[in-house]
Amino acid sequence: MNNPTRDLAFLRGLTSPRGAGAGVTRRDALRMAGLSAAALGLAACGVQGKKAAAPQATQDAIAAYWAGKKQNNTLRFANWPLYIDKDGKNYPSLDAFTKETGIKVTYQEAIQDNSTWFGKIQPQLAAGQDIGFDLMVITNGIQLGRAIALGYLAPLDHTKLPNFAANAGAKYKNPSYDPGNAYTVPWQSGITGIAYNPKYVEGEVTSIQELWNPKYKGKVGMLLDSQEIANFGMFALGIDPDKSGEADWTKAAEKLQAQRDQGLVRKYYENDYVDALVRGDIWICMAWSGDIYQQVAEGQNLKFVVPAEGGNIWTDNMCIPKTAQNPVDALAMMDFAYKPEIAAQLAEYITYITPVPSTQEIVRKQASEATGDDKKALELMADSPLIYPSEADLAKLRSYKTLTTKDEKVFEGIFQPITQG
Repeated sequence: MNNPTRDLAFLRGLTSPRGAGAGVTRRDALRMAGLSAAALGLAACGVQGKKAAAPQATQDAIAAYWAGKKQNNTLRFANWPLYIDKDGKNYPSLDAFTKETGIKVTYQEAIQDNSTWFGKIQPQLAAGQDIGFDLMVITNGIQLGRAIALGYLAPLDHTKLPNFAANAGAKYKNPSYDPGNAYTVPWQSGITGIAYNPKYVEGEVTSIQELWNPKYKGKVGMLLDSQEIANFGMFALGIDPDKSGEADWTKAAEKLQAQRDQGLVRKYYENDYVDALVRGDIWICMAWSGDIYQQVAEGQNLKFVVPAEGGNIWTDNMCIPKTAQNPVDALAMMDFAYKPEIAAQLAEYITYITPVPSTQEIVRKQASEATGDDKKALELMADSPLIYPSEADLAKLRSYKTLTTKDEKVFEGIFQPITQG
């Protein structure tokens, strides 16, 4: 990709995890997420969900929704903070989109967390009113499921998504949480695994049990989000979160409480675990892939691993509100993001898992042609399992137990006292 507006060294300096520096954390994003291995785990781990032909009613709904709709050359795009390539006040990928399509984009970092965002737009959607945006990014989970079930999202016309069809990785097509990608296509994904500082940790970490190792007493960092730690507690006991019930949660909570009672945990963190890991306040911790990639890109000697017992995965999805004023323009942006050169440009800035695997070869080609810091940054990215996970790592990833309202109260009652006690 030859893009004179892209300065990799500059972008690398700006890159940070989604929401970092803006008061937004992955804990906010994942709170109440209610993701299941049968949904996101299968969709994002290279295992296809059960294929089901879209019912005729869906095809009729698609035809009915898109009938008579035309491109208006305007797009209002709602996304999370720091979640698209940016160069000063400009967005290179959006500028390229406007140049190619004539569609002018109003882009806002309007989404701080899924539950707050859904609560804000639900009354308008329920009333059939415009929410002020034509395209939005929502994490797979309870809020996205509700939006689909309540008919708040536009059914996608896949005849207008040729780039998605040609370039999306197989693991991102036909997810069981949205069969046939009827309403969504992925924006980016990320992993929760283990990070450690080799300055203090000898040898390679491969097992989740290291988070319970007495030699790291007072130097272990755990995440504050209850669903994150719940999964790790279950992984440590060999429990599949998607098949878990109250008895399993109680066992996992006992495992996690013992970790705390033994003085192993220094703190339950939000995004602030990164600085603590770099400083040596903690030596080993639960961590998000994008955070650690950024630290490595900036020269920090940190390691990230998906433990043998399992790690967590989440996916953020582009979708169109049914009340969008410019849905044709939104659909065009969805497809544009799946052009490999654009997907590579986005991945270079966002540094999470891209849904377009062919970008890896683009990045490698760029690295072979680059020099200096740009070359180093591109080589790091092209070879990073944090952006291009191995099939072995993907196979170990799971998501979060789908919780009913009743289950949610029980679940939180079991796990919240661990982090907040």
